[in-house]
Amino acid sequence: MTPITILIPCYNGASTLGRALESCLIQPEAAQILVVDDGSTDHSVDIANQFSRHDPRVSLLRMPQNGGPARARNWGALNASHGLLAFLDADDEYLPGALTAASAFIADNPAAVSVRLDVDYVDFPVELTAHPDFAAHAATLSNTVPSSLIIRRAAFAALGGFPMDDGFRRIGGEDGAFSWTLREIFGNPRLEDAKRVRMHYHAGIHAERYFRIALGLQAPDSADVDEAFRLSRQFLDTARAGFMQLRMAQVS
Repeated sequence: MTPITILIPCYNGASTLGRALESCLIQPEAAQILVVDDGSTDHSVDIANQFSRHDPRVSLLRMPQNGGPARARNWGALNASHGLLAFLDADDEYLPGALTAASAFIADNPAAVSVRLDVDYVDFPVELTAHPDFAAHAATLSNTVPSSLIIRRAAFAALGGFPMDDGFRRIGGEDGAFSWTLREIFGNPRLEDAKRVRMHYHAGIHAERYFRIALGLQAPDSADVDEAFRLSRQFLDTARAGFMQLRMAQVS
């Protein structure tokens, strides 16, 4: 059994954080569970502390101010104690056996640096889920959402973590940029045999916007698309340049 550090960025997630933590605690590989509070003003901190008092695997990190999920995830990764990192949003949950399957894949594929889990999209509007192209776009989104990702800490650090540009904070898409870069440099395999992460619908969720645009139900803002692509390309190019420097470095 390979120990895994689970990182949960949380901003005003009191209504769902308990569910997320419960889903982590039933994973045998969950050796460390870090809730990174991103300046919450609700009871998220109290919930994290309550769980930490009952299970030593759970601990709380507090950001000095709200900085966005990418910054919270990266800060959590810097405090991780184990070589495999898993990312779970505070409004998502793991299904039983999720990390066992991911750990087994990594053990069986020592050259792989990461694996994705397939996502179950729960209670999304029927207008979306009944669309004939929904399954294809759901698979695409499963390749990018942070809650589907288990990655070796060394590879995550080498990529530079999730991009923290202000543009991504405004329009979203930092997880897509990270996924694109991961795929281009290392590959981005996903376990497709079963759903292992559950994403619950709520109003304003970024996944709904993605589905509406991908299914042709909503027009994207062309300026936002251009900005997201520019920032994503910039992140990819920076990561590639960093790896070229590492390959040329003299290692003693």
